[in-house]
Amino acid sequence: MERTGSKPIDELIILAKNGNGLAFTALWDRHIDQLRSYLNTQFKNLDEYSVEDICSRSFEKAFRKIHTYDQSKSQFLTWLCTIARNTALDVLEAEKRSRPAAHLVSLDDAGQASSAEGIPDQTDDALNSLIRTEYEEERIKYIDRLPELYREVSRRRLIDGMKYNEIAESLDLELNTVKTRLRRAKQIMDELRARDEEE
Repeated sequence: MERTGSKPIDELIILAKNGNGLAFTALWDRHIDQLRSYLNTQFKNLDEYSVEDICSRSFEKAFRKIHTYDQSKSQFLTWLCTIARNTALDVLEAEKRSRPAAHLVSLDDAGQASSAEGIPDQTDDALNSLIRTEYEEERIKYIDRLPELYREVSRRRLIDGMKYNEIAESLDLELNTVKTRLRRAKQIMDELRARDEEE
């Protein structure tokens, strides 16, 4: 049985399959460095921000598909790397289709473009806009519907109004991880809101 840290990986997987978000967070903690290394090795053209984004997306997919994971066929890390590889290929293909503007991201109300690598904490970005314009009750509703991976960072940012570096410190996460999780959380909430409006 694969074992790292206090609980065997197999036990964490069983708990995660039963919907335990904390168990899945523990799986993140134990595999994130290996997943980053894998992506950096396999996709040398990816920058640090893209690697973090792909890691977040891969864990999100893994959490949604954890019930399909078969421990008898492969180790969890192998399964996770396969998801990450496919996610990376999808991201690169999407970037290729959207060039030449793919390397620039508009983050503020003035439409000023800035590199995705260096997102400043005080940038008046879409998340800050969401804080200003959405009612707290609605924010809570959508935050509660987020995958566990994004829920706590979103709550601390959107409800508690904490800064990126404060969230990183309080959750013992890297700053880039906080930023990419928040960015992905915003995308998911936008998708949920659009879906609700269609219904």
